[in-house]
Amino acid sequence: MASSERCLAKGSSAPGPVPKGKIRLYSMRFCPFAERARLVLHAKGIKHDTFNINLMDKPDWFLMKNPLGLVPVLEMPGGQVIYESPITCDYLDEVYPEKKLLPADPFEKAQQKMLLEHFSKIAPYFYKIPMMRRDDEDTSKLEEELKEKLIKLNGNLAGKKYFGGDSITMVDYMIWPWFERIEGIGLKHLMDGTPELKNWTECMLEDPSVKASMLNTETFKGFYKTYQDGKPDYDYGL
Repeated sequence: MASSERCLAKGSSAPGPVPKGKIRLYSMRFCPFAERARLVLHAKGIKHDTFNINLMDKPDWFLMKNPLGLVPVLEMPGGQVIYESPITCDYLDEVYPEKKLLPADPFEKAQQKMLLEHFSKIAPYFYKIPMMRRDDEDTSKLEEELKEKLIKLNGNLAGKKYFGGDSITMVDYMIWPWFERIEGIGLKHLMDGTPELKNWTECMLEDPSVKASMLNTETFKGFYKTYQDGKPDYDYGL
């Protein structure tokens, strides 16, 4: 089994050892955290194979690799395993030094990590608001909070094309997956008043790694409906 686009679930056979000269990614097509790793792998041109995991019915062998049961997970030819998206991406950037994505300057690197920490407080809104809408709850307060946070995030792009400057760096790939999904979850209107952020999204859409990793909006909407219904179809569109 060289790779598996369809999800592997409980009862499936574990893939064999990782081939020499490659790295293995355990992923899920619709997961923004897993997409972070896919973006970095592609941007750095790292040879890898991908196995998607059914996160509602996880194989026992997968839980042995990551007891948390989350993706992304990296597995190396020697059997070493690394998980958690920021850790996997930092590892890839350090071990594969071609086309470095993190700044060399320690202060600039710290700034990116601080920005990512701030963004970690924004990301939950992308889940909370659509789920509250599903239950016909009033989301106006949360939407106003998210809009304010996006305006503050917009300020980080003042005078810059990307969050790190004139070219894409690690922090752009770490933030991007949520903005890829913003139209599909019906929150794009909250970007009104964020011109730099809108320009950033347009620039990101032209990036080869983004193009290679993203799903079209209609496919995502179809999956997201199954997710909101409590029966996520991780193989939707295949």
